[in-house]
Amino acid sequence: MHFLPGWLIFVTSLEHFTEVTPKTIRIAAAVLIGPDGRTLLVRKRGTQAFMQPGGKIETGELPVSALARELEEELALVIDPASAVYLGHFAAPAVNEPGFEVQAELFLLQISEPVTPAAEIEEVQWIDPDGDGGLVLAPLTRDLVLPFYRNTLLTRAAP
Repeated sequence: MHFLPGWLIFVTSLEHFTEVTPKTIRIAAAVLIGPDGRTLLVRKRGTQAFMQPGGKIETGELPVSALARELEEELALVIDPASAVYLGHFAAPAVNEPGFEVQAELFLLQISEPVTPAAEIEEVQWIDPDGDGGLVLAPLTRDLVLPFYRNTLLTRAAP
């Protein structure tokens, strides 16, 4: 991380710079794909919206390391960070923190292991990524992640 007067800049690659302000929540999140092609969404305790699993990136922590830590804490899912494919940087209004923006480093993981809600996760749902599963979705998931997945990843896999 580099500190500049009044700004914190997080470098995720030589071409990618992210401005972090006090109203920003930096997270690492995953598009987890099961053997049947469905994707996993989670809902935190005391909330209504479902979102990608993952969580806050600690100071000095690599996004992929934060992802591995969060998946183990929240879903009892142990991953090899090297198996996580980086998809990009996405930003949207935070669903549970009014006035904040979530800036997510998003990764793709294919999994076959069962997941168990733990820590602050109250519920998990596997959905067909072509729809919303009839769930209330966080803006990041609804407006950016699922459309990106449909338009980019599913079209690549199509015959």
